[in-house]
Amino acid sequence: MIIPAIGIGPLGPSEWSVGGVGAGTGTPGAQAGGQSFGDALTSAIGALETSQANATQAAQQLATGQATDPTKVIATVENASLAMDFAAQIRNQIDTAATTIFQTQV
Repeated sequence: MIIPAIGIGPLGPSEWSVGGVGAGTGTPGAQAGGQSFGDALTSAIGALETSQANATQAAQQLATGQATDPTKVIATVENASLAMDFAAQIRNQIDTAATTIFQTQV
């Protein structure tokens, strides 16, 4: 049995692409895809919550004997764990950047 590939996070390649100069709609914060940073963050957090809920459900099914494939459960739980680690790293980077900006003297 082959274990299915696990995605690296809730966002796909199109969300990580950066548009060229003037590719946006002209409004500050607009991306080439028309999705703002806030919208991207909201959808990423929603995907993180979904992966956590799926992991919880899979773990409960394994504990109650309802799960037929333990490797799928392990993959689901590990995917949720990696997504949470990824989100924590992004949060840490944003915190570091904000601290640096606030400490910059003008």
